Amino acid sequence: MMGRTHALTGWCAGLGIAPLLGHGDLGGALLVGLVTAGFALLPDFDHRHSTASRYLGPLTGAVSFILRKSSRYIYAITKGPRDEPVTGEHRHLSHTVLFAVLLGYLTAGVTELGGKWAVLGVAVFAVLLAEAALGDWVAIVFVGAAGWWLVRFGFDAALVQLDDLSGVLGIAVAVGCFVHCLGDAVTISGCPFLFPLPIAGETWYELRPPKWLRFRTGGPVESMVMFPAVTVAALLLIPGAWAVVTSILPALEKLTQPGTS
Repeated sequence: MMGRTHALTGWCAGLGIAPLLGHGDLGGALLVGLVTAGFALLPDFDHRHSTASRYLGPLTGAVSFILRKSSRYIYAITKGPRDEPVTGEHRHLSHTVLFAVLLGYLTAGVTELGGKWAVLGVAVFAVLLAEAALGDWVAIVFVGAAGWWLVRFGFDAALVQLDDLSGVLGIAVAVGCFVHCLGDAVTISGCPFLFPLPIAGETWYELRPPKWLRFRTGGPVESMVMFPAVTVAALLLIPGAWAVVTSILPALEKLTQPGTS
């Protein structure tokens, strides 16, 4: 899928899991949503020309280089007898459940050791990635969520609360990467996200639905059907959004009735 679709599906997943993580309020849900949106782009660091790998210049370029070379090496030593003769860079190591779980675990560990500033660093990095795909409104939402957080807890208490987000961010990072894999799995190329589980003689078996359910990345199905649908879901999943819609619908229905002026 394209970067913007990955980011929006990550956003939807983040808003969906936020209440389960104890952050169902507006500010907390937006924060979790932004983290999953940003990290739903990270698996594509294994592509040197992706939005994520080019966004911060040498910094993201270096991460992309390390990930591509690591993926190539691991593919070379683990490929099965029926795996394709490819480089093993794009849609391999970073497009697996194993990678998602390990990165989430690493994020939780680093943020727990680094405290509130490590948590803030992960959140800002995620926002920058999401902004690259979705535009500057992402930064506005982040500032709004941070403002809500400060109003709710106060400055000193908000900093203390950041320390408690290490585990939450680890889960959000893992979910973002996993959602990326699911998105790529429904494209024509599929996604080997069950590596290293061997299937049909392949260590990197590309899972995908039947042909009639697959679509081409950036094609008309994604651009004209999936992206608009995900956009609507991304708006309705914001805490309180559905209540606003249901309160407006009766008024709109009344205005559209014949004879109403």
